[in-house]
Amino acid sequence: MKILVLGGSPNRKGSTQLLIDSFQQGAEEAGHTVTVLNAAHMNVHPCTGCIACGYDGPCVQKDDMQEIRKKVMESDMLVFATPLYFFGISAQLKTVIDRFCAFSSRIHTRNMKSAFLSVAWNDDDWTMDAIREHYLTLVKYLNLRDMGMVLGTGCGTPSQTRRSRYPQAAYELGKKLR
Repeated sequence: MKILVLGGSPNRKGSTQLLIDSFQQGAEEAGHTVTVLNAAHMNVHPCTGCIACGYDGPCVQKDDMQEIRKKVMESDMLVFATPLYFFGISAQLKTVIDRFCAFSSRIHTRNMKSAFLSVAWNDDDWTMDAIREHYLTLVKYLNLRDMGMVLGTGCGTPSQTRRSRYPQAAYELGKKLR
């Protein structure tokens, strides 16, 4: 299976990246091909709402979203990975997802799999409620098949995350994919 991980953390060596690396290791050991694109380090502009795409055509903006779109459409699975920022996904990843509007109907017909990786400093039991619901709504809207989530609370620093159960959970999520 071809898996595309869409990351949204500006911190190249942070807790989100630890989960991505663990997931990737597990998935590759299971025989899958994994490509990681980090939106935080790409040139992707916000959707302007011009609707020139007709919700099913190329976007008029010429930026790295063209590469992302190509990779999305070549993949069998999308993995969204983000730190929790004020109870939602990062602006960098949200910008990419907003640009899906130019080809969301094409994603919808693909019956792709998906997964979600997120980390948060806070470890209250409600910390991940809003971001979990956002992901699950995206799954419904894009007709994705959720394969699992790793919602790492208490992961404020890479050292905290390394000591937590979440990197292993991400690894196991990647490893169990069929």
